Amino acid sequence: MNARIVISEFMDAPAVAQLAARYDVDYRPKLVDDPRALEAALPAADAWIVRNRTAVRGALLEAAARLRVIGRLGVGLDNIDVEACRARGIQVIPASGANAESVAEYVITAALGGLRGIFFWTRAVEAGTLPRQMLSQGREARGKVLGLVGLGSIGQLTARKARALGMRVIAHDPYLAAGDAAWNEVQGPPRTLEQLLTESDVVSLHVPLTPETRGLLNAQRLSLMKRDAMLINTARGGLVDEAELAAMLRAGRLGSAALDVFEVEPLPARTALAGAPRLLCTPHVAGITIESNERVSALIAQRVAEALG
Repeated sequence: MNARIVISEFMDAPAVAQLAARYDVDYRPKLVDDPRALEAALPAADAWIVRNRTAVRGALLEAAARLRVIGRLGVGLDNIDVEACRARGIQVIPASGANAESVAEYVITAALGGLRGIFFWTRAVEAGTLPRQMLSQGREARGKVLGLVGLGSIGQLTARKARALGMRVIAHDPYLAAGDAAWNEVQGPPRTLEQLLTESDVVSLHVPLTPETRGLLNAQRLSLMKRDAMLINTARGGLVDEAELAAMLRAGRLGSAALDVFEVEPLPARTALAGAPRLLCTPHVAGITIESNERVSALIAQRVAEALG
């Protein structure tokens, strides 16, 4: 009897076909939105493939009594009860590195647009105004300091792209040994988080959401940033105090921000971020492009197949 794979969110079609050629595949990309149907599908599953919206914990995880492997179409694992999986011997496989190019390009795009201010004037131009004077205050990336909070594979790739533009790159990563080769991608010694926030023209977050990192950029730390600095978050929403960030933007105490992730997704109708000036919001898509979808799906299909045998 073939092993059964449940795929509860979108996966690239060739990767699904690759798995279906060997296994019994239940692929329903909207299954995540039907908890009862998902729970009913899981008892027979040997493998479960998800993105970031499926909560792999609690009753759903308990229902998957035969589960041997979980494939995560992405890198963040905060939607998965990793400890419970470890206790049951369930292998959890993230698509590490497969979407790094897409995220790094997003960060560079956001940094360039934020420094120039060009993201924030569409409505004014559509209304027939000509805000050239305001936009003439935009800044070039060359010579500016990019501070990376986290220097994993995405942080390192972002550093290389930023240096190619003439930016000076610094980093903070307390989990990376001082002699690690990753530090060769940045300039100067490792910074404390406070030093990095004080020095940087652009701050970009590249850390997972854990009990230690939740609320990492609180009001006190956000206040350390330069008044014209930009914050970019493509990591996890719980890292940033969104209400304080919005208040700083409204008060002119921060230059701009680009958020791809939020404490609650999708954003609630009434959010502190609504109407905040110089704020770019995107719906958790920094790591999602046609090319990255292909790479992520192909990698997870291969790794899940290897785990099932």
